[in-house]
Amino acid sequence: MEATAGTGRLAIVGGRVIPVKGTPIEDGVVLIDQGRIEAVGRDVRVPDGVDRVDAAGKVVLPGLVDAHVHLGVHEEGEGWAGQDTNELTDPVTPQVRALDAINPDDLGFVDAVAGGVLTVNVNPGSGNPIGGQTAAVRCAGRTVDEMLLRAPSGMKSALGENPKRVYGERKQLPSTRLGTAAVIRDALVKAANYLAKLERGDDEFVERDLRWEALGLVLRGEIPWRQHCHRADDIATALRLADEFGYRLVIDHGTEAVLLADRLAERGVPVLIGPLLTSRSKVELRNRSLANPGRLAAAGVELAIITDHPVIPVHLLAIQAGLAVREGLDPAAALRAITLTPARVLGLDDQLGSLEPGKHATLCVGAGDPLDGRSRVERAWIEGRQVFGADPGNSPF
Repeated sequence: MEATAGTGRLAIVGGRVIPVKGTPIEDGVVLIDQGRIEAVGRDVRVPDGVDRVDAAGKVVLPGLVDAHVHLGVHEEGEGWAGQDTNELTDPVTPQVRALDAINPDDLGFVDAVAGGVLTVNVNPGSGNPIGGQTAAVRCAGRTVDEMLLRAPSGMKSALGENPKRVYGERKQLPSTRLGTAAVIRDALVKAANYLAKLERGDDEFVERDLRWEALGLVLRGEIPWRQHCHRADDIATALRLADEFGYRLVIDHGTEAVLLADRLAERGVPVLIGPLLTSRSKVELRNRSLANPGRLAAAGVELAIITDHPVIPVHLLAIQAGLAVREGLDPAAALRAITLTPARVLGLDDQLGSLEPGKHATLCVGAGDPLDGRSRVERAWIEGRQVFGADPGNSPF
């Protein structure tokens, strides 16, 4: 989906503005200039000649952020031709980049903007112990280069059933949990040795190795380690490895994270929980519950909610958050879990996730409470350019 050109200055007026940071503003104004938010408030003066959008009776809020999807690399309706999620020819592939496989024409991007999800983090899959580099992108653009916000934005790694199944069926390492941990540890040690050799400078020429260069970004703390894990024992292994190598850890999925919530909160490890609407299709998901987000938040864990699209269609992100509210999650925490918190995990909270002066004008206008399943996004802008709602009669749903 290509964004339509903006006029430079725009005012969205008369709506209930939910800035995420701060209290909602009734009859509010969001003033936009050159793709950024200039002012937010009730008494903001709108200069003459500025284009206006009447949001009376509507809700204005930041564009939603899904920090774990496979949009563009696992294309919908394309079968094997659009399946570029896992490079399963080697269990250690930190050098591969989601950026190089994202197709902006994936139908999922159309669904995303229609559901108010304007920013996503595209991950490689979980077939490998080390799966590759993630990319944070806008959900509209002609090429992924135009869509790009940050790459790499993390390093994907997987514990638990998936790598064990993939390589166990081939009778090769790793076929067990202990083998998966050993593969990860071995790769990180090799990366550390590579960095040490570069820093010493005792060799006249050190041949470049893209694998260890990529893992060096993790070891130097430049990007987080995005750890796919569901079961509590795998989460404990993730904490153990992070302690050993000193990297920034993010737990992806975290189905049983509630069992270690105190440890995760104490260490400040974020949990990106989800998908929440799946069946218990494998052993790791036996304790999947819509009440888990509320339990994690109550324990002080930094929380985001994810769809893992296409496992759950990306436009249902807010539906998942609303169902978590029904099962005990505070509504304000639920809204942060699909806006500001995932933006922070991606290192983009200075640009996205809340309506504040200086941030990107990436926002939505809709009818009703965004956590109510009956609500709809009616218009959406990415950095001041309208990407949804120009033709109200042409909804993708």
